[in-house]
Amino acid sequence: MRTWQVERRQRTRHLIELGGLVVKAGIVDLTKDDRATIYGALLWIAAKLQSDEGQQVRDLWAANGKLAFDAESREERMGRRT
Repeated sequence: MRTWQVERRQRTRHLIELGGLVVKAGIVDLTKDDRATIYGALLWIAAKLQSDEGQQVRDLWAANGKLAFDAESREERMGRRT
């Protein structure tokens, strides 16, 4: 397989995973799949990260995301045990 094909597949996988996060967070359902609203929210996030409080919100959001991933992982493990 050519290098460009490998890179294209890696990029495609990355984009699919990012889209999955949007779905997983409930954004698609909450916005009724309104792409303009989703894009506007992402632009707001980018502006927030570029602001003076960018590192503070990044740390907060990262901690919240980690807690959510950990809770999901625990739920999956518990579901497998029963």
